[in-house]
Amino acid sequence: MTDAAPLRTTIKVASYNIHKGIGTDRKRDPARILKVLGEMDADIVCLQEADLRFGTRTSVLPRFLIESHSDYIPVPLDVQADSMGWHGNAILVRRGIAVESHDIIHIPCLEPRGVVTATLRIGGTSVSVFGMHLDLSGLWRVRQACAIAALAQAARAKGPTVLMGDLNEWRANSGCFREFGRHFAVLDPGPSFPSRRPLGRLDRIMHCERLVDKGCGVHRSALASTASDHLPVWAEFAVG
Repeated sequence: MTDAAPLRTTIKVASYNIHKGIGTDRKRDPARILKVLGEMDADIVCLQEADLRFGTRTSVLPRFLIESHSDYIPVPLDVQADSMGWHGNAILVRRGIAVESHDIIHIPCLEPRGVVTATLRIGGTSVSVFGMHLDLSGLWRVRQACAIAALAQAARAKGPTVLMGDLNEWRANSGCFREFGRHFAVLDPGPSFPSRRPLGRLDRIMHCERLVDKGCGVHRSALASTASDHLPVWAEFAVG
């Protein structure tokens, strides 16, 4: 008699730079962003530019709107009462996914930048998620990638780990991709920027060996091409 095979569950993750809710038609429409998220139907979503940049940095997606018009809840980062994210980065999880822990991370930066992270309980497995929006400067992107990869390495020792965000990297196999690639598989969902005629592969998803890649891509729809200047990217994983 042989031992039973370990249970596996499949999760879908997505990363989306929502451009503060401003679409290519120059209209700010948070409800439109939520409709795009509904089209994708991911379990976990990392957002970039989820808060207004100046003033009180209030959330682009009000909590009441998220809870009443989507299946998601924001991970509570406890940074500011009116803000959902940290330097614009936020994590949304599907209802029913337990948030075991969460944190904000300071990284070396030229511009105001930060990283958000959470450990989520999915199908009996704890998965660590890192969401980020890296610098426009190539030198600072590499420094940031080194710092984030070191922290994610520590998380990987405890369980499955996935990293997502707008890396702002136009080069195919150098810069921050090389740094992340030393420790994680860097997926290439496809061109996601600008949304109407995408050329840049700026939005990426990375994962450790505990997550088995089942496919990835760019979410293209008429709504997504208008809702933001970036298209969202997604990946599906089998989790041991």
